[in-house]
Amino acid sequence: MTPSPSTALYVRLPNWVGDVCMSLPSLEALLDTGLPVVVCARPWAQDLLAAYPLAGFIPMRGSWRADRAAVRNARRQAQIGRPLGLLLPDSLSSALVFRFAGIPCCGYRDDGRSLILRWPCAKPAGPLHAVQSWYLLTRHALTQWRLPLPPAQPAEELRWRSAVAHEDEATRVLAQAGLASGGYVLIAPTATGLHKGRVKVWPGFDSLTRSLQAHGLTVVMAPPEAERQAAREAAPTALLLPPLGLGAFAALARRAALVICNDSGVSHLGAAAQARQITLFGVTDPARTGPWSNRAVRMGRMDAWPPAPEVLSTALNLLDTPPDA
Repeated sequence: MTPSPSTALYVRLPNWVGDVCMSLPSLEALLDTGLPVVVCARPWAQDLLAAYPLAGFIPMRGSWRADRAAVRNARRQAQIGRPLGLLLPDSLSSALVFRFAGIPCCGYRDDGRSLILRWPCAKPAGPLHAVQSWYLLTRHALTQWRLPLPPAQPAEELRWRSAVAHEDEATRVLAQAGLASGGYVLIAPTATGLHKGRVKVWPGFDSLTRSLQAHGLTVVMAPPEAERQAAREAAPTALLLPPLGLGAFAALARRAALVICNDSGVSHLGAAAQARQITLFGVTDPARTGPWSNRAVRMGRMDAWPPAPEVLSTALNLLDTPPDA
C-alpha cells in the first residue's frame, strides 16, 4: 500500500515505564516519516514524552472497551487523516482496541490475535533485547506501509528528549536540597512487581548507602509516592527528595554523578537520559531487559545478586573516573 499525505500513524506503547523507554527508537522511526504520530499509552507517559512533536496523545486506562472509545473519540475530534496502527504490546486487548476503533494495525503474532491484525509479523526466531524486538517490528510496519525506513539496527544508546519544564523542575528540586549537578549519587532502592514470583530488589542498598556516605558522598533518592515507605526502609540514611514526574526524574538522573538501581523502570529512565549508572541484576536477564546504554555497568546475573563490596568498589571506581573517560 502507499499511504496518502493525510495518513496518520497511531502507535500503542507498552504499559511499563522501562518498556516505554525501550520503545523510544521505534517512536523516533515513526516520527521520522514526517506523518502525524498519535501515541496511545498509559497516562503517565504523556509527561515523559512532553518534548516529542506528537499529533496527539490518547491515555490508555486498561479497559479495552473504554480505551476503544477513547481512541475512536480522539480520531473523530482530531480529523487528522486515515489511520495506520502499530501495536508494540503483544496483548489481545490492545489489538481489539485498535480493531474496533477502526485502525488497521501491525503487530507481532501472539495471544491468538493474528486474525485481528492487518499486517501480522512473526516473532524473531532468536532472542533479542526488547529495544531490538520492537524496532524490528516497527521496520516491518514501515516496510508494509511503504514509508521511509530507519537504519537496520537501532542506535547503541537511547536518546530521550527532555522538555524545558523537566529541566526546570530538576533544577528547582536540587536547589531546594542544596545540591549541584554532579554532586550526588542517585539510588533507586525499590522495584514494583515480581519477576516469576521473585522480588526484584537488591538487598544491599542500606549498607551501600552508608558506605558511600562514609566516603563523603551525598546519596539521594526520589521515589514515587507509592514507594516512599519502601525506599525509606531500604535506605533509611539516604536524602529523600520530593516525588517527581518521569521527565523531571530522568533529568535528575542525567545530572547525577552516578545512578545505582535495580533492573527496573529507573534503569531504563537512566539509560534514556544517558546517565552513568550501575544496574543490579539477580532475578532477571541482562541480555533481554538490561539498560540500552554504553554508560551502564551491569552487575549480577540471573539467580545471583552481586555482593555489596563489589558494588561499592565499582561505584567508587566509576566516581573516580571522569564521565567521558
